[in-house]
Amino acid sequence: MISHEVLSHKKELVELRRDFHMYPEVGFELHRTAQKVQEYLENLGLEVKRMAKTGVVGILRGSKAGKTIMLRADMDALNLQELNDVPYRSKADGVMHACGHDGHTAMLLLAAKVLKDHQSELCGNVKFVFQPSEEKFPPGGALPMIEEGVLEDPRVDYAFGIHLWNSLECGKVGLRPGAMMAAADEFRIVLKGKGGHGALPHQCKDPVVAAAQLILALQTIVSRKIDPLQNAVLSVGKIQSGSAFNIIPEYATIEGTTRSLDETVRQTIKQEIQRITHGLAIANDVDFEIEHKEGTAVLHNDEALSQFVFEVAKDVVGEKNVIFVPPTMGGEDMSFFLQKVPGVFYLVGSANTEKGIDKPHHSPYFDIDENSLLIGTQMHVEIVLKLLREQDGSLSKDN
Repeated sequence: MISHEVLSHKKELVELRRDFHMYPEVGFELHRTAQKVQEYLENLGLEVKRMAKTGVVGILRGSKAGKTIMLRADMDALNLQELNDVPYRSKADGVMHACGHDGHTAMLLLAAKVLKDHQSELCGNVKFVFQPSEEKFPPGGALPMIEEGVLEDPRVDYAFGIHLWNSLECGKVGLRPGAMMAAADEFRIVLKGKGGHGALPHQCKDPVVAAAQLILALQTIVSRKIDPLQNAVLSVGKIQSGSAFNIIPEYATIEGTTRSLDETVRQTIKQEIQRITHGLAIANDVDFEIEHKEGTAVLHNDEALSQFVFEVAKDVVGEKNVIFVPPTMGGEDMSFFLQKVPGVFYLVGSANTEKGIDKPHHSPYFDIDENSLLIGTQMHVEIVLKLLREQDGSLSKDN
């Protein structure tokens, strides 16, 4: 259930979320957002650090020594024109919070406020990490924050993060131990041929024909080279070539993404792209170049901590409303934090189909049921209190 102390701040929580929603910013250019977050944390009396350009970290030190828990929220919006007709509609042309990060930021700020009132009870520390540039990867904001020491001084023992999720109804919490979100990589293939007149193809080396064959051949990687019990995606999203209908061009470019939940699968896909491209280039008498960009890592939730979060969620929303969700092939750079320290990234349902609040993430009509903000805030608070209140920060035997 939602505690009275969280419920008593509902008006402020909604106002915070709507303010961030009206003034969205993208990437690392979160100057207004970061300043507001910094001022809020400073007004609470927390130690505040800035890093990764517009990242903000607030540190709450408990009255006794113990573990350090990191709670993370991403703050950035998307380059998207909002089409919702609501009083808090985005005031920035072509920029919108269409993924819930405004809510993530508001929830973590309010959790910091509530937990500050419990400072004397805490045996350990809490790091409130507000991250820029989750949407724009690479480079993303997690790795620069790690490189600048966000996990040190004091050293983080456990990390937790929330994503508001419109595939779940408000009132539900989604969990998945183990691999939950995919490694999301990019590839770019340039095929170089010999251009000429479209009426004289025998005098040319056509990269367009090679590209057409290659796009189809690449689909056999998932269907024929990956164990069907494994998860993998290869999607070509961009093809670019030519300047006129009757000219065979010199170049054709293919760009796409690959997704996987296993590092071996990830490397197999990369190797097969190279092998197939090489073979088709020889068959079509064209040259090629391949560029691979590794994106987010596989997001892996710690098994024991997942059970712990399940127990917390049971208390907050009731056992029947805690859902073990399937993995998603979306990427999330929270994965880099969880590579370094054990933790859990979980979902808080934010849809309300009866109210028509059910649009998918990254839609210009995306919105959330703001009651989900109370649940997310309560989850943050309860996780910290259960780990750091009058104990050493270790998981109990029951968990």
